[in-house]
Amino acid sequence: MRKLNAPILAPLAVCILALSLAACNGSDTQSTVVTETTTDEGTTTDTSTDFVVEVDPFNFESDALISSITTQTCTLSNGDEASCYKIDIAGAPSNYEIGVFCPQNITSTADEAGIWFDGTGEVYDITGDFILNLPTLYNDSHWQLYDEGTGLVNVTDTQESCDGAARPNVEEQYQNHCVECSIDYVDGGISESFLIPITPVATTQNSSIGNANVGVALNGVVLAAPAPVEAILGAYTIAAFDDCAGHINLVAGYHYHGEAGCSQTQIQSDGHAAMMGYALDGFGIFGMLNEDGLEPTDLDECRGHTDDTRGYHYHAADVSENMFIGCFKGATAR
Repeated sequence: MRKLNAPILAPLAVCILALSLAACNGSDTQSTVVTETTTDEGTTTDTSTDFVVEVDPFNFESDALISSITTQTCTLSNGDEASCYKIDIAGAPSNYEIGVFCPQNITSTADEAGIWFDGTGEVYDITGDFILNLPTLYNDSHWQLYDEGTGLVNVTDTQESCDGAARPNVEEQYQNHCVECSIDYVDGGISESFLIPITPVATTQNSSIGNANVGVALNGVVLAAPAPVEAILGAYTIAAFDDCAGHINLVAGYHYHGEAGCSQTQIQSDGHAAMMGYALDGFGIFGMLNEDGLEPTDLDECRGHTDDTRGYHYHAADVSENMFIGCFKGATAR
């Protein structure tokens, strides 16, 4: 897989309204984590206290936001009332230019197109050879994404065709297409607001990600739920990603379905994986690998663990898995 060498930017000061000094400094706090264990003698409850690191607004890149981060009272999914940050993101990456998506013909190389992943553990460069090999890859002779006479790839290169193809119910005329949309179709990005608990609250039962967004990247891009690859492939389309694992539709704008390294803007001084965003429950999301190229071995089913510096936090899955984290460990804002 070809990777884009995204620059790692130092965080710029973000104007914050109505924040406490402790919150602005990214302070740690104590949170009670309750776990239930079932034994032959019944269910017992063990309570332990771990450090929880609050959301730090200064971790966001300044150009990632369209307004100052503010605080407001919110109700969490566990019924608690809490203080949340209201974060308005720009909907376009602040640290790189959105890359190319679809190849133009069956001779295109990896430098001329993006990537594709369907959750099976592989990442494919969308080269001309990839387009030619689709019937074999998916064991279906109906795949025909190019014109046999000209060698040109069928690409959704207008806003109308983007609208017809970048949806679960792909219009028939746009089936057997490589799907791409321009950021210009959504005026450079679709801004979106998120409420995230300032202090993450761990819950006794993990919550499913479902089809909802997972969180926000520090560079101003939505971390989306897994891409609906079954519907995409069922329409004989490839919803191409750029090399940063993002793509565009007219409803959500530019968004990520995987972590390809471009959003890791907060380098950790101790060699830990770099930070790339926050989940909607307030826990930080970091890259999959540390500076030695190793993945933590003690991750739970949500892909999280605890250390003395970052408290409980997540590590994003490999981009090939079409996901970021396995579940929410904490309560999210309703």
